[in-house]
Amino acid sequence: MSAGMTLGSTLFHSSALARAVTSSKKRKVIVITFGGGARDQETFAPEGQENIPHLIRELIPQSTFFTQVVNRGILGHYVATASIATGVYETINNFASIAPEHPTVFEYFRKDLKRPATDAWVVAPSNGFNRIGASSHRSYGSDLGAGVILPKHLLSAAISGRNSINFESLLRDNYETPLYTPNLAGNSLQIRQLEEVLKLSLDDFMSHALMLSSPDELSVFIARRLMRQLAPSLLWITLHDIDIAHAGAYSLYIEAIRRTDRLCADVWKAVQSDPEYAGKTTLFILPDFGRDSDDDSSGNGFQHHRTGDALSRTTWMMALGASVREGVVFDRPAESTDLLPTLGAMLGFSPALAHGKPIPELS
Repeated sequence: MSAGMTLGSTLFHSSALARAVTSSKKRKVIVITFGGGARDQETFAPEGQENIPHLIRELIPQSTFFTQVVNRGILGHYVATASIATGVYETINNFASIAPEHPTVFEYFRKDLKRPATDAWVVAPSNGFNRIGASSHRSYGSDLGAGVILPKHLLSAAISGRNSINFESLLRDNYETPLYTPNLAGNSLQIRQLEEVLKLSLDDFMSHALMLSSPDELSVFIARRLMRQLAPSLLWITLHDIDIAHAGAYSLYIEAIRRTDRLCADVWKAVQSDPEYAGKTTLFILPDFGRDSDDDSSGNGFQHHRTGDALSRTTWMMALGASVREGVVFDRPAESTDLLPTLGAMLGFSPALAHGKPIPELS
């Protein structure tokens, strides 16, 4: 069931390559990490499908869907997301404010295609993701990285000196390690980013935030604002509400899955309704990893992702939109580090230091 063009074919013929480069200038990619980890039994298994009605009924029929995407790296949310973004299983401390060691998709994209800083952005769920936009690699680095917007940090800056009680549900930063608070930049920088980049006044931002019920809703609100103001060609959104599972409340875990399902559909609807994105955007949705099995005595089931068993490592990925076949399912294994090389083949940049391989059905 192979789809698309492999790298060994006429893609490398000079005229075909020229067309590909020209086409890539118009192409846009959005990546959503279905963050926090969710197991099949609460999602795609028959008993879990009621929790993801938008993915099942609306998005999968339009997508190429991969049922076995394996993460062989460290099962922490920051380091796992960094591994997806670099195409290498990173070994950095998951709870430290450290940049990935290998170049990110944003650096390859901007360096090879000579894209401006305004064309690549990350909207991250936790203040701990503040270094996700660029690596520490000496041939790349922050001058070639993505802009990173941390909605919770924006909100913290916006309400500085005001009553924060009404925003407590949006400000919880890390469900797994609640004592972890990274040291970030000052408030003046954040307010300037809010007003200059997003074209959003302080009062309007706070009014919108008051209407939202979760951090991920705030992230998607900011992402849609970025799409409207800057229309970046590469936009990465990490969702994180599902990680409430660490609190041990199964009902909150299920509620977060349902919300994440809805928000993914909301982003796709935004793509289709925006002239800057409609018809030329490919959307990728994939979890960073899963969660532990109920049958493993060394784990805590849905609550954590500590054992490294098959359920905690094996997830899925869907791609939909420009140049993607609809209604196709592939059961062969792929790795989460394969996404970056696939994006390189799709957009026309070379991720020379990545360890993953382009997915032939998409590249």
